[in-house]
Amino acid sequence: MCKTRLDDLDLSNPVVVHPIKTFPLIKDLVTDVSWNFEVNKKIKGFTPAKDSDFVYHQEDADRVQEFRKCIECFLCQTVCQVLRNHDGHDKFYGPRFFVRLAGLEMHPLDTANRLQEIDREAGVFLCNINKCCTTVCPEDIHVTDNAIIPLKERVIDQMLDPILKIFRAIVGK
Repeated sequence: MCKTRLDDLDLSNPVVVHPIKTFPLIKDLVTDVSWNFEVNKKIKGFTPAKDSDFVYHQEDADRVQEFRKCIECFLCQTVCQVLRNHDGHDKFYGPRFFVRLAGLEMHPLDTANRLQEIDREAGVFLCNINKCCTTVCPEDIHVTDNAIIPLKERVIDQMLDPILKIFRAIVGK
């Protein structure tokens, strides 16, 4: 889509443009992406500690900087097989919102716990890691390697680790 230039194509054949398939068609090439904005409202916003002194080191900024480059073009949502082929809109947030969740979860000053949301409502484990979302990103965000896989690891470490489950049962937290 926005990564393909016409001068890179063989123009001896007609260029055919279709509307994106992931979202409902409104008219011609215009699709309804309002579902994305509804999902965005579900995600808990940045939540700093009440007594935070907002000390922010360069390595902390570097860790989340990549996620801030997202221009919300929704190309990653468009190529996502879970959203496109499996009608995953009711159980899967999609790559764009995993980028947002990763940026919040990896922020050193954020205190909100979104792990149950990432696991259950966002459906991070439905992603099959084929890296299509990374391939189409015009901002070269490494969606799979730097957002989706670390979120899966975080959920597994915090929620599914059997030793932590036993510890939580004993301690009560």
